[in-house]
Amino acid sequence: MKVLHIAAAVSIAAFGAARLHAQTSAAQPPAQPPASAPSSSATAEGEVRKVDKEQGKVTLRHGPIQNLGMPAMTMVFKVADPKMLDGLKEGGKVRFSADRVDGAITITAIEPAR
Repeated sequence: MKVLHIAAAVSIAAFGAARLHAQTSAAQPPAQPPASAPSSSATAEGEVRKVDKEQGKVTLRHGPIQNLGMPAMTMVFKVADPKMLDGLKEGGKVRFSADRVDGAITITAIEPAR
């Protein structure tokens, strides 16, 4: 009889531990990559139309931006860092990454296309 009680207690303890593990595993959000790491789908190509260093903006005629669900068009973008505008010239081809930052579509990385 003692063996039966011990076996029952062990089974209950094991079941409780498994249930607790399942609850804590489900409560943790899945790991996500850092926001600053651009994915390959976040990269687009474009042509510089205008550079406005005072406002920290650049006008680009660009192809589709997959991560934003945006078709090809010409538009003005804020840049995450005004230093990104250094070296950009009207008519120059670029590769860039853009994302929503504080509600505004913002260039997070940009470099001359090769």
